[in-house]
Amino acid sequence: MSWFARLMYRALVWKERRRAKHDRRSEEGFESASEHLKLGERGETLAYWFLRQVGYRMVARNRRARSGAGELDLVGWDGPVLSFVEVKTRTSLAAGPPEAAVSRSKQKKVAKAAKEYLRRLKHRPLNYRFDIVSVAWEPEAGLQVRLIKDAFRG
Repeated sequence: MSWFARLMYRALVWKERRRAKHDRRSEEGFESASEHLKLGERGETLAYWFLRQVGYRMVARNRRARSGAGELDLVGWDGPVLSFVEVKTRTSLAAGPPEAAVSRSKQKKVAKAAKEYLRRLKHRPLNYRFDIVSVAWEPEAGLQVRLIKDAFRG
């Protein structure tokens, strides 16, 4: 595990905790579309460094399928297994945990984009899977990042 990845992840967690203390707009529900996109970007950055910290070797971020099939948030190697990672970020658990937002139709889009990604590789991996990283900010528990390996089938 890289000391740099651990340092980056801790710095991002610290930054998110400070942001949550000072940002009252999200608590009041005045979140604009651009703020929603920024939240997603922050969640993906946290997930990226979290995965690096736990030993993933990341190879792609925000990879769009040329066919318009969808987007792969993160792609990385977990040992000999290529992992396609969907990241979901939430500031409230009112609608359920973040991973619950990965519907069957979203799974199909991710799987289609992953198959296109695999077709373009020179050396196809023997094993691949679909993981979910759930990023949630709960007022009581604080920031929680959770990795769900092999979350769905493609």
